[in-house]
Amino acid sequence: MNPNHLAPVVEKTEFRNAMSRLGAAVNIITTEGPAGRAGFTASAICSVTDSPPTLLVCLNRSASVWPVFCENRQLCVNTLAAGHETLSNLFGGKTPMAERFIAAEWSTAVTGSPVLSGAVASFDCRISQIVSVWTHDILFCEVLALVRNDDTHGLAWFARVYHPLMRQEAC
Repeated sequence: MNPNHLAPVVEKTEFRNAMSRLGAAVNIITTEGPAGRAGFTASAICSVTDSPPTLLVCLNRSASVWPVFCENRQLCVNTLAAGHETLSNLFGGKTPMAERFIAAEWSTAVTGSPVLSGAVASFDCRISQIVSVWTHDILFCEVLALVRNDDTHGLAWFARVYHPLMRQEAC
């Protein structure tokens, strides 16, 4: 038997449960452009390279925001701070889009995508490439501008629960 054609042996639920044990930063991904304004909560974010600065965002093609992001071809990854749990839940649920954005203060940078005030970091990006993998698109995003906030602490998602991250003082 050809090992490249093996049927998957890991069940979807098993995989999801194991992935819940992989801690990750919580982010709100936003866009604004010709297709409108949209945003969603995600932890599937990863650095790709620093030359040029590029990150990736995974987005399910069945998500209601998918067409808006694909048409606008720009976005901002807003890494949430401790205390942003309610905002994360708004952007992660079925809350109407206008209500999501009213719940926080926003500005803009180069692309015009919403930049969250008080985020740990915000990466304003142009989508340079989209790769489809099964149910999701991987959006490769060139970072055009960024905002850092060193006075806040991060927010992680682990075992399906939020965990505030606190900076440890050096001895």
